[in-house]
Amino acid sequence: MNGVLKDKHFWSAVAGALLVWGAGIFWFRPDPDLLWPLHQPRDLLFLGILYPLLEEVIFRGGVQGYLLRREAGARRYAGITLANLVTSLIFTGLHFIAHPPLAAAAVFLPSLIFGYFRDRHGDLRAPIALHMYYNIGYFWLFSSGS
Repeated sequence: MNGVLKDKHFWSAVAGALLVWGAGIFWFRPDPDLLWPLHQPRDLLFLGILYPLLEEVIFRGGVQGYLLRREAGARRYAGITLANLVTSLIFTGLHFIAHPPLAAAAVFLPSLIFGYFRDRHGDLRAPIALHMYYNIGYFWLFSSGS
């Protein structure tokens, strides 16, 4: 993880989430429940930790890893591997099963970001950490009850 912590791109992804959350609070949710982790520890555990871990193992570890071992999957377009793009499309598509269309579509960009770090570092530590961070921030600020 030491290499990830020295990666300026990683810290840009962390800062980018802060900017998105700040804008979201300003426009959509001026009164987030700041005690959400205490009120909903089960949601924190599942939505913020376990689901991101499982999704990254399955999608970035399994699907993207499989596709990266194929010549076509390793091809890059604008810095994004075809493996990442296909994995992100599958990941996003599956979100349409249980989420409203706009919420499901909104996971595409974060998915590309997680996949970018899978490609960049060759392992799952950065995508898992970012996915947990993004989920915790999202649910904490926008899905918690007021």
